[in-house]
Amino acid sequence: MSCIAVDGGPADVCANCGMGSGGEGGVKLRDCTACRLVKYCGVDCQRAHRRQHKKACKQRAAELKDEQLYCQGLERPEDNDADSLAMIRVRVAKKDPAAIYFLGNHYSDGKCGLQKDMRKAVDLWTEAAELGTTEALFHLGVVYNHGEGVQKDKAKAAEFYMKATMQGHVMSRCNLGHSEAEKGKHKRAVRHFLISAKMGHKRSVENIKGLFIAGLATKEQYAEALKGYQDAVEEMKSHDRDEASALRKS
Repeated sequence: MSCIAVDGGPADVCANCGMGSGGEGGVKLRDCTACRLVKYCGVDCQRAHRRQHKKACKQRAAELKDEQLYCQGLERPEDNDADSLAMIRVRVAKKDPAAIYFLGNHYSDGKCGLQKDMRKAVDLWTEAAELGTTEALFHLGVVYNHGEGVQKDKAKAAEFYMKATMQGHVMSRCNLGHSEAEKGKHKRAVRHFLISAKMGHKRSVENIKGLFIAGLATKEQYAEALKGYQDAVEEMKSHDRDEASALRKS
């Protein structure tokens, strides 16, 4: 007996014995769970029909799997902002400096369903900075330098940049160089840019180049900054290569 497709077949009948589901003496038919092409009245008929049905069943099962594979999962799952925010707040309550800093970022950017609130962001960054978060010091320097959520205060901005700089924050040192340059203290600015350039900060090299063109830095200082930057970049590449090599061997 040939396979009888469920769709387009003459009736709901068992693919093996032809017994139908309607009328007197009708039985409850069940789909072949793998392909859903045929129905059976029981396990015995399904087993008896297996050899005849196997090829068509396997082919249709593969088609169904592909349909599912290529028609589902087309969109990335959305982050649950409420859950993420709740987890951050739990850590904030425990005085976790990183969580306090990140919550400040969310208020600054208006993320995780929060309304943008720079004043709240500044309060959180201040708390995180007091707990030792260097990035929070840098952000405080930026907001005081531009007057975002606080009264503009370049002197206070420079203080925050200085604290972050002493903890090794490269961008803060570069910004501190800008602060010195704005005050006309170009020698001090060049010293900062030289250090940050040697730490791999490209913009610092460009800053020294600009001062050199303006006659406020020497050719030797620009050459030193350029070489220092190139050496730092090469060192970072070598470090990455070494790490990759170690991973391959492990």
